Amino acid sequence: MAKVTIDGVTVEVEPGTTILNAARKIGGDLVPPAMCYYSKLKGSGGKCRVCLVEISKGSDANPNPMPKLQASCCTPIADGMEVKNMTSPKVQDMRKGVVEFLLINHPLDCPICDQAGECDLQNLGFNYGVAKTRYQEERRTFDRIDIGDKIQLHMKRCILCYRCTYVADQLTDNRVHGIMNRGDAAEISTYIQNAVTNEMSGNMIDVCPVGALTDKTFRFKSRVWFLKPFDAHRDCPTCAGKTTVWMFGNEIYRVTARKDVYHEVESDANGKPEFICNTCRFETKDVKEWTVEGPRKMEGWSVINQGKYMKQTAKVEIDADPRLMTGRVEDRKAISMNGTNFNEKEAQLSDGK
Repeated sequence: MAKVTIDGVTVEVEPGTTILNAARKIGGDLVPPAMCYYSKLKGSGGKCRVCLVEISKGSDANPNPMPKLQASCCTPIADGMEVKNMTSPKVQDMRKGVVEFLLINHPLDCPICDQAGECDLQNLGFNYGVAKTRYQEERRTFDRIDIGDKIQLHMKRCILCYRCTYVADQLTDNRVHGIMNRGDAAEISTYIQNAVTNEMSGNMIDVCPVGALTDKTFRFKSRVWFLKPFDAHRDCPTCAGKTTVWMFGNEIYRVTARKDVYHEVESDANGKPEFICNTCRFETKDVKEWTVEGPRKMEGWSVINQGKYMKQTAKVEIDADPRLMTGRVEDRKAISMNGTNFNEKEAQLSDGK
């Protein structure tokens, strides 16, 4: 075992472990963000640069610091290494610059984007972004492309993390899309706009850290924070059948794979990622076809979940009929995320009793 110290916290990990995975073993705020690295996809990482960290001590054998910031997702640890992430002003300044570059061509689609509320770029922009842009040149623009009857590609939102191409390479046997062109003309596309029809192609939506790939069966139907997530499973001959179903009342609006705190698909007891098939994702929306296990605990990383968008204001008292203020009990139960107990008298008034 090798010891590495990250922001003053020491942890023992297997030799060859990357700095990012060592930090994830510790957990908490000292874990560097990652937009392109995905532990379940081989070869991912090293592209977005938001996970750069400062190595203040190379190892016990070579205590000299590294002169430049290093990508934590693809830099292996050495015994005695000391790393600075949140405690390094250099890293924080760098991360703000990288986020500014990522947002150069990114449209202000958060108010209409289906990814809003669970978007890694949205979280980064909130923590490291600036209110105004210094970019004055013309932005890249692309038309929306249907790369299948269930998936739509918004290339304007893409940050070229390559995750979806790794999914196609490693989960399917017939990849028909990839990176086309070079430089600022590079884009995710299919060859002559072929359709992506593989049974596991929907996992591209789950691994996308932004809203570039969207589920057409869920498109514009609801905001994710208006839905209740439940763990559910079914007997599926193609995949594990373990999912998160997002419900409004008794209706399933969308189905996704179960994800961990880093927004990566969870693994089974043997360490195999539990990606789901298109049949479970797109075509199984009847509650009767699922065994609902219980409520899914929401991740704390989303800025929406943390309530950071809510400005604290003084409470306003409005003198009005309670029926105008509370709405029907059924509606309040449908959108409630925590099973709120309602005042019985107000509930009777709201139902007109």
